[in-house]
Amino acid sequence: MTADTMLTPTPGGATTAPAKARRWSWPVILLLVAAGLVGFAAVRVLTGADDITSSGAIRAALAAAVPIGLAGLGGLWAERAGVINIGLEGMMILGTWGGAWGALTFGVWGGILVGALAGALGGLLHALATVTFNVDHIVSGVAINILAFGLARFLSSLTFANMQGGGDTQSPNVQSLPTISVPGVSALDGLERRHWFVLSDITGVLRGLMTNVSVLTLIALALVPITYYVLWRTAFGLRLRSCGENPHAAETLGVNVYRYKYYAVVVSGALAGLGGAFLSMVASSIYRESQTAGRGFIGLATMIFGNWRPGGLAAGALLFGYTDALQLRRGSESVHALLLLISAVLLAVGIWQLVRGRRVAGAVSIGLAALVAVWYFTTDAIPVEFVQATPYVTTLVVLALASQRLRPPAADGQPYRRGDS
Repeated sequence: MTADTMLTPTPGGATTAPAKARRWSWPVILLLVAAGLVGFAAVRVLTGADDITSSGAIRAALAAAVPIGLAGLGGLWAERAGVINIGLEGMMILGTWGGAWGALTFGVWGGILVGALAGALGGLLHALATVTFNVDHIVSGVAINILAFGLARFLSSLTFANMQGGGDTQSPNVQSLPTISVPGVSALDGLERRHWFVLSDITGVLRGLMTNVSVLTLIALALVPITYYVLWRTAFGLRLRSCGENPHAAETLGVNVYRYKYYAVVVSGALAGLGGAFLSMVASSIYRESQTAGRGFIGLATMIFGNWRPGGLAAGALLFGYTDALQLRRGSESVHALLLLISAVLLAVGIWQLVRGRRVAGAVSIGLAALVAVWYFTTDAIPVEFVQATPYVTTLVVLALASQRLRPPAADGQPYRRGDS
């Protein structure tokens, strides 16, 4: 049994290997990225919405994607071991408080460590409830979300309220983490401002990704391939994932299922806490009550969008982060311009579905493309309320479109007791 193939029992008692998921090769991925960049460049030229590929928008999108991606990675670790972690939001709340308090007490690196530890404590509590005491995973997660909110308020009243500039719902300003820029990239500002087709768009993307990047952002980006390597290329990862696929079979092979579930959920909490620390130390340089704003739940959505894989999760986090960044910047203009791109994408998907013989899906996609195009050409702006809801609408739409190809771990959320069959 390899790290990518695990046997699953059939009703007749035999074992079969699950169908191998279709994977895109790197040339195909690069081709899709290039096509997407050309599409964005064309929309920018046609609509005049220069901000959709500007370095500021890309930088803001990356900053918005990091906490969502870290929460999604946390959910990935837990669910690959068979534990549903609805408590990611609460663990992020603990991370926001811990990051601010740790930064004020021990410095910025102490803030990162304390934020991750605070989230890990939330994960430990969730593991204790779900693994040891067999509490329903959803009930435990909701309880942690409620508990974390109240605990953060209580701890703030004991600490931040006694500091200058702090209070029961916020901390004083914390020291910012250092940033890194690739030498020479910032000098391309003039080329970006010329608004040349594709060339200026590439420059904007490069400047957004390579200038004034927080160290914590680089750590978060590195955690994506690290997670893939640990879970899919090591014996530890194989054992952990076997607990989410068939814990009873793993038990017969000598795997301590309880221990690996604990490992996974504690790491899950630490990653979510790190995402919370990013919000209070990088995104705003201050802790504020409720600043997670549902990002833990959006992180779960990115995990599902990515089909419980780190690469797809990262792509989903960037997508949601980009829509969030656009609505915070020139929201109405940029989101309205993207309607043209959405229409083109839906049209291409519809034609592709028709070519593959899926007439109903193709007709629906083409119909939606026509409706979006009519919406774009008959309006000059999008209502502010819709712009503000763009990240959440994107979450629902993407999950609806991705639902047919999802394959969660077979034993995800199922109760486990040692010795049971």
